[in-house]
Amino acid sequence: MRRGLVHVLAWLLATGAAVTLSWWGVHTVMAGTAYDPPRALPITAADATTQKAKPLASETPSRSPSPRPTPSKTPARTPSAAPTPTPTPTPAPTASGQIKGYDTDGGRVVFDLGETSATLVSATPGTGWSMQVWKTESWIRVEFTAGTDRVSVFCTWHDGPPRVEIGTY
Repeated sequence: MRRGLVHVLAWLLATGAAVTLSWWGVHTVMAGTAYDPPRALPITAADATTQKAKPLASETPSRSPSPRPTPSKTPARTPSAAPTPTPTPTPAPTASGQIKGYDTDGGRVVFDLGETSATLVSATPGTGWSMQVWKTESWIRVEFTAGTDRVSVFCTWHDGPPRVEIGTY
């Protein structure tokens, strides 16, 4: 009986030491990483009821960072219904086109469509859906999956201006 108790105590100590060492090693490695969580656009009441994939009516041209003009030179602008989020700076050039959002059964994708290229502003999966993103120099693909259902949003610009295609599989 006493011998079995000693074996159990030794096993518990060895397991506790191994778990502690593993946690410390993973924690040390992960503490040095940088992760920027994805940005999501605000959802309005009209967006929440949309089920089919379509471009939004509230498309706005994107703005590049520049000094603010003086009020005497610029006419007053009316504020839009929903604020346009500012994308995080990236080393790749921006498309400087129009911000367009696409609602699908799997989630929402927003692109900055320029004349010769595009950038992904945000991609947000719907409840119960997961998401994966692929990017190259001439196309971006966002795929939403839930079980056997798949919805892909392709943005391509390799042979002309950017165009977006949505496919359900």
